Amino acid sequence: MKTNLDALLAALYVFIVDHVAPCRRIGRPPKLTDAELLCLAVAQVLLGFPSARHWIRFAHARLPHLFRYLPQQSAYNKRLNAAGPLISLVLEALARQVPTWHDNLRLIDSTPVPCAASRETVKRSELNGHAGYGFCRSHSRFFWGFRLYLVTTAEGMPVRWCLANPKLGEREVMTALLERDHHLVRAGQVVLADKGFAGKEFETFLTERLGAHLVRPDRKDEPDRHGRLARSRQWIEAVFDTLKGQLSLEQHGGRTPAGVFARTGQRLLALAAAIWHNWTTNAPVKRSLIAYDH
Repeated sequence: MKTNLDALLAALYVFIVDHVAPCRRIGRPPKLTDAELLCLAVAQVLLGFPSARHWIRFAHARLPHLFRYLPQQSAYNKRLNAAGPLISLVLEALARQVPTWHDNLRLIDSTPVPCAASRETVKRSELNGHAGYGFCRSHSRFFWGFRLYLVTTAEGMPVRWCLANPKLGEREVMTALLERDHHLVRAGQVVLADKGFAGKEFETFLTERLGAHLVRPDRKDEPDRHGRLARSRQWIEAVFDTLKGQLSLEQHGGRTPAGVFARTGQRLLALAAAIWHNWTTNAPVKRSLIAYDH
């Protein structure tokens, strides 16, 4: 099997059609199916087009051989903004196909997803009341938007995710996420986190409720347990770096809660599709996007 964007999109289209039930619609079938829409969305972020206007213009000029119908910008935005639930279904289906789904290690962390840069934009935004102000300790900056909470396998395959107001505590949000989808964490698994998840209640929840083991870097004010874990903690940091550096997470362009959710999921789906295809083609580096970004 070839390792390039055309091969990835063809394989992803077949996978979605075979493994994810299509949404039932009333009336005439759409010219662009749900599977084609998600393939088009994945291609957008892999090729580095944060702007939907630029992307649709490029797709009409360069990608007609891959899609039997290409919508205009307004129709594409409308369909993509409504595709969040479908993206989540495809993400979990892809995650179940990779060998590391059965491993005894899960990585968890959170990262900012900024949505506005000025006070005037914040006041006018439809996200007002959903997003909020937060502080990113890693980059020593304030932001207005959401925090992305992510659970992944060792190589970065997204397993479960959510967006939350940054004013909410990290442990509380992750507890709610894992409690809702507790079947995704099996008894005996090791959950690798950072110091932000230090807390007796959270560790008790993982140990007694889920049967998992929390491993995190030691804080300065507690006895030695696991050490600094600097090398292992870089795994999840590298996943966030890929999402922001190569997949333009911070330039998502969402203006409504549904839009931000879908466009964040769009980036995660592109990453998941690349990892899944790299496993399928036996690529040496499973999170590499080099074969698909041109």
